[in-house]
Amino acid sequence: MKKKEVFTAKQVFHKWPKDAYLADFHIHSKYSRATSTKMNVKVLNDVAKEKGIKVLGTGDFTHPGYLRELKRDLIPDGTGLYRLRDDPDGTRFILTAEVSNIFTQHGKNRRIHTVLFAPSLEVVEDIQARLAAIGNITSDGRPIFGFPVKDLVKLIKKASVECEAVPAHVWTPWFSLFGAKSGFDDLEECFEEESHHIFALETGLSSDPQMNWRLSKLDKYTLISNSDAHSPTKLAREANILSCPLTYKDIIEAMKDPSHGFLGTIEFFPEEGKYHYDGHRNCGICWHPSETKRHNGLCPVCGNPVTIGVLHRVEELADREEGFVPENALPNCHLIPLTEIIAEAFGLKSITKTVLKEYSRIISLVGTEMDALLWKELDELRLLLPGKIYEGIKRMREGMITIIPGHDGVYGKISLFDDNNIKKGEDQTPKKRGSSPKQLSLF
Repeated sequence: MKKKEVFTAKQVFHKWPKDAYLADFHIHSKYSRATSTKMNVKVLNDVAKEKGIKVLGTGDFTHPGYLRELKRDLIPDGTGLYRLRDDPDGTRFILTAEVSNIFTQHGKNRRIHTVLFAPSLEVVEDIQARLAAIGNITSDGRPIFGFPVKDLVKLIKKASVECEAVPAHVWTPWFSLFGAKSGFDDLEECFEEESHHIFALETGLSSDPQMNWRLSKLDKYTLISNSDAHSPTKLAREANILSCPLTYKDIIEAMKDPSHGFLGTIEFFPEEGKYHYDGHRNCGICWHPSETKRHNGLCPVCGNPVTIGVLHRVEELADREEGFVPENALPNCHLIPLTEIIAEAFGLKSITKTVLKEYSRIISLVGTEMDALLWKELDELRLLLPGKIYEGIKRMREGMITIIPGHDGVYGKISLFDDNNIKKGEDQTPKKRGSSPKQLSLF
């Protein structure tokens, strides 16, 4: 086993070339349930520029109402990507959607989410017609179908061979390829004869590449990361770094073969994801997998099985020890959204108008959110930012954080200014009812 490599934001910054750009492929529109009404391409275009995103997925292209908006507000730029009609130099949009397949296979109920990519609005219209003939595409921006997910791959390939499918948030317990509740142990078991079309996997908010490196069978897939945003402020909480030309074909080719310009990813701290640890939110139980095993998976409060989280599921399927780094591993770094850093620096527990005002002021000084979080050198930021916000960014880049892991649908809690804040490699999980300390792998 190789010694674990730790990628800090500063180290990764120096590895990426000057022409690198950010892409966030998986988001949702206002037509998806529990999604902000502001999720339309005009708002997304502006927020993406503030964030520092060059290429943004449209999300939800399967919904007829949203397709009408896309056709009204976007125009093709001649590369397979689209732009806002009145902003020639604005964000480039790539046509994407998420589909949910709920079906029975091998005697078990399966629930799989998949991110779709399409090369043109004309192809999207074809996909819509094919899906509308076999299910309801109007009730939700992320439609639900009762046929096997392998048939979804067949369907989009009939619309165009340039369409692609990527399994979404592959470790989420309830709706994913490897999910503990309704997933599979192997990709080939899920996609069967269509498996050869799958070239990438979305790690999801509750896992990161380091966790996925523990499964040798995933080495052949490119690990991508996206925000799965349901509101504009969540854009780029995870994203991909590319340096390939800004065309649909080049972006797809880079995901298929990273040597063509897929450089790495920006990650959420996986402990902050909603399903990282095991637990029961209603009973106040948050457990590391070892604690779950000691309790035979049963909640001591209600007696029912706890919800098995991503870390537990990874350990079930892993054939490598924690810390293994494959030969083809791409660099990645973990970031905290700037609004969250500002809020904590101000001693606030939520994103208030005061936080948003300071966020806008900082963006006006440094350029984009990613300039503040990742690209600019600390010496430059020290001159531009208030002392505590600068210190928060510095601590984030160094991994000086404290986390209560997320569990059973509850986001984890992350702190940069906790009095007990300690360095990487030491026990950083605050004690909580039913939880046990662990060695956190932060990068």
